[in-house]
Amino acid sequence: MENVECLMNFGLTRQEANLYVLLVLEGELNGYEAAKKSGISRSNTYNALAGLVEKGAAYMSEEDTVKYQAVPVEEFCENRLRDLTRSKEELVAKLPKQRMNKGAYLTVKGEKQILDKFTNMLLETRERVYVSASNEKLTMFRPYFADLVGRGIKVVIITNEPFELEGAIIYLTERKKEQIRLITDSTYVLTGDLVDQYNAACLYSSNHNLAEVFKDALANEIKLLEIKKGN
Repeated sequence: MENVECLMNFGLTRQEANLYVLLVLEGELNGYEAAKKSGISRSNTYNALAGLVEKGAAYMSEEDTVKYQAVPVEEFCENRLRDLTRSKEELVAKLPKQRMNKGAYLTVKGEKQILDKFTNMLLETRERVYVSASNEKLTMFRPYFADLVGRGIKVVIITNEPFELEGAIIYLTERKKEQIRLITDSTYVLTGDLVDQYNAACLYSSNHNLAEVFKDALANEIKLLEIKKGN
């Protein structure tokens, strides 16, 4: 199932992805064989196989009967990535600049969407980062934190277990596993809970007052931690 989900990220439907995996396993199949082995109806199988060919995920060989063979997965994925990169460049160049509602309070829903927002905030950081999260959550972002430190950007981390990152300022305290707080460049705030894959929700904003509240809260927490450390 994980292979199917990954293939769907590259633009295949679920039936197309299932048939692609089947073609990889079997080597070469005609439509009748693919339908029989997959359990997908013949009409849907032929439509999905045609979709695979159209999307560059399968080759056709026309001998006595038309047979289908999967394009090597690395080749297929690289082709799709090049296409997406070209499309992205066209959109960036041609779409009007987005009107941003500065200071709006926006809700980011879903674990993947929150982690994507977290990542993009780190990538766009220019001066400083303050983050409060469990060690488990921080570990997946280690390369981004390391890059920030390497570029001379201040990184302050509050977490629940030792987190080794040379050049970062790290404080240890009790921390709820699902809770995350992120402030970048003293302007952008992401705060909320990663409860589970579907019910996770965070607030994102560049509201000045909200940023100041969170900065003050983190500063006070850091002061208390430094006092405890001194004692």
